[in-house]
Amino acid sequence: MSDPAIDIVVEAIGGTDVARAAIAAAIDHGKHIVTANKALLALHGNEIFAAASARGVMIAFEGAVSGCIPSIKVLREGLSANRIAWIAGIVNGTSNFILSEMRARGISFEEALRDAQRLGYAEADPSFDVDGIDAAHKLSLLAAIGFGMPVQFERAYIEGIRALTDRDLTYAERLGYRIKLLGIARRAARGIELRVHPTLVPAQRLIASVDGAMNAILVKGDAAGVTLYYGAGAGSEPTASAILADVIDVTRLMGTEPQERVPHLAFQPDALSDIPILPMEEVETSYYLRVRVRDQVGVIADLARSLADNGISIDAMLQQGPGDDAGETDIVILTHQTNERSFDAALARVVQIPAVSPHYTRIRREDLG
Repeated sequence: MSDPAIDIVVEAIGGTDVARAAIAAAIDHGKHIVTANKALLALHGNEIFAAASARGVMIAFEGAVSGCIPSIKVLREGLSANRIAWIAGIVNGTSNFILSEMRARGISFEEALRDAQRLGYAEADPSFDVDGIDAAHKLSLLAAIGFGMPVQFERAYIEGIRALTDRDLTYAERLGYRIKLLGIARRAARGIELRVHPTLVPAQRLIASVDGAMNAILVKGDAAGVTLYYGAGAGSEPTASAILADVIDVTRLMGTEPQERVPHLAFQPDALSDIPILPMEEVETSYYLRVRVRDQVGVIADLARSLADNGISIDAMLQQGPGDDAGETDIVILTHQTNERSFDAALARVVQIPAVSPHYTRIRREDLG
């Protein structure tokens, strides 16, 4: 690290302990850093960026978010004239591959996961991918740049895809939607929404057609409107492409004064906002609700009443014909916009209805128009 002939240190170790120590040592010796380590930056980015700014060195991290898609550069430079309204993206290829296989082949989550592991898309322990943690690491970096705030991974709402069934993907399709694991960061009246969860997306949206292990990121700015960025989000060559592009960028900028460079998070450190992250119960969206009910008179009226009593109106409903041999059937409801607190209160009422099973599926719905 102390070799004066070295100007740039490329960190490709992964993890958050050894890599953090190595980067700190390199910064202390005045070395510029190129890294694709999203977990490290999500957990310790604020500390790393502050140390780099104090030392006058650059941290380049395009490879940390969605492989070869230049999402960092898009937000930090390409859309710098815009006030960002929201960012929504498929930023984990493993989960997207699993959901694509479940929908296309009508197979279970467990079967699709085994296929992903066999093909090398998923690790032996797939938790970071299928539980939404990897997507939240990336989203926290995008949100920090898009909204000019510190990295706040620890405040993100995170929900993965383990509980989804092929039945839900089929019902969503019949209603005109696809289910994707999305990272969503949105500017709201009282703060910033920062959330990762399965999401119903209208089938006509371009992002709904992103299948396999590919990634896609939507950004809405006040001047540019909605723009879409698509490409390979992982893999050795896409990641190498992003890392080498960062090395080239840093090399081009080494002769400039630190104050003349684009800041790490797009805004100067003293201009970062302390805008709050909204708790999930304050987030407003619409919902897909699937419940298993006994096929008897009055149950739909009871469901509608439970929602209405909490100020929630029904947008669409799907009933799966006559009941099965046990006399049970699925009812799927799409709601209009409401907040999470009201929907949770309605759910508490729904599961108390005698004819309704206590097991249900709730998926948030976004228009992304």
